[in-house]
Amino acid sequence: MEKARVLFVCIHNSARSQMAEAFLNRLGGDRYAAQSAGIEPGIINPVVVTAMKEIGYDLSGNTTQGVFALLKKGERFGYVFTVCDEANGERCPLFPGSGNKIHWGFPDPSALTGSPEEILAGTRVIRDMIKAKIEAFVAAGKAE
Repeated sequence: MEKARVLFVCIHNSARSQMAEAFLNRLGGDRYAAQSAGIEPGIINPVVVTAMKEIGYDLSGNTTQGVFALLKKGERFGYVFTVCDEANGERCPLFPGSGNKIHWGFPDPSALTGSPEEILAGTRVIRDMIKAKIEAFVAAGKAE
């Protein structure tokens, strides 16, 4: 059986989309092949790398990629999830042949303020929200 191709998109491909990709590839890798991309690719958020490493996911070698480069290459996805806020989710392109475009809004870890410990704690909350959504998606076999 061919795996369903899934794309997670956020603004910089530095946090939320990277976490979602990692979770789906590990938790649903038997049925899904996930990638992530950003509208304006940046660099991986080091706090996200730390928060993910705490639960056994190493994102330290990950790089970011642009969503428009995937579009130009003619990539096709069964699911395209926008994981940024609603306004920026509207900036994500429609992929020809993509079966489902779904918005899952999550707070942006890069917008967190406070001490380094408070920012890490907030990032953990966002990480756990994304993981729970991915677990529900895998359990249901589809998006809600």
